[in-house]
Amino acid sequence: MKKIFISFITAVAILFSGIAFAKYPNGPVQFIVPWPPGDFEDILTRMIAEDMQKETGFPASVVNRPGGGDGPFPGALEVLNAPADGSVVGSFVIGVPIVGPRIDIGIENDSFEPVGIFLTYPFVLAASGDAPYSNMAELAAHAKSNDVVLGHFGAGLVPTKVSFAAAKKLGFEFADESAFDMLDCNTLSAGDADVINTTLALIEPCLGEINVLGNIGEERIGKLPNVATVAEQAGVNNIELWNGLFVKKGTPQEVKDAIAAIASKTMAGDAAQGLMKETGARVYWQGESESAARIASDAEKFDEINAMLK
Repeated sequence: MKKIFISFITAVAILFSGIAFAKYPNGPVQFIVPWPPGDFEDILTRMIAEDMQKETGFPASVVNRPGGGDGPFPGALEVLNAPADGSVVGSFVIGVPIVGPRIDIGIENDSFEPVGIFLTYPFVLAASGDAPYSNMAELAAHAKSNDVVLGHFGAGLVPTKVSFAAAKKLGFEFADESAFDMLDCNTLSAGDADVINTTLALIEPCLGEINVLGNIGEERIGKLPNVATVAEQAGVNNIELWNGLFVKKGTPQEVKDAIAAIASKTMAGDAAQGLMKETGARVYWQGESESAARIASDAEKFDEINAMLK
């Protein structure tokens, strides 16, 4: 009789566990992408949302919230102000969990919990094809006696910090710098900036007409094997720009697990892996605990770069 009772209790526990899990989602889910449409994080997050809608039957959509000179932080604050129930999920770059707590805007070290990291951007420094420099050493030589303006997605973001650190290591400063919502071929052709800090996807249409000076990351981009990393050229930290899914602190574990189950399957799918082969972006799934450890390690690297810039 005791065994039967224990079996009954176990069955009930499993049943209610399944019911709790099945409650997510119980309504529409929004994925907040704090950038304009069209770049890797947007494309991949839309794949996740589409798969979630197919799998759960509930509406799932991507909402773009570009923040201009404030980068991803207005979008991040929107997620922070949402309920901790998975109804609003942030698709955030490294800057949100690492830079956000350092700039006194209401984001704390534990404001968000990672669901998983899924993308490393092929981030580059690029200039127009007629610029008199094609690598970091040539840029440094030119900038020591000429004004060079840098365009970026936000002064506090990792690729921008790496660019400033590389300039310092090579003995020059940018004459000016400006934040943009979009940095693409038009930015260079219009002369809005001399050098732009952007992703390969946004300049691919004019790749044959521009100079890619270096890429920001641990590895060279597969599509540009002859372009050395900025770390190689300038001896700066090899921190890279990644993107992941985040939820507000206190979101139930079963909700995070449900999101991760769908997103990890999406990243392993043909569409996401095909995007990686076509573009040079690295697409993968790094789970919750690994993502948390990576964030901690990258925070130390970020502090090292900040110390250089003082």
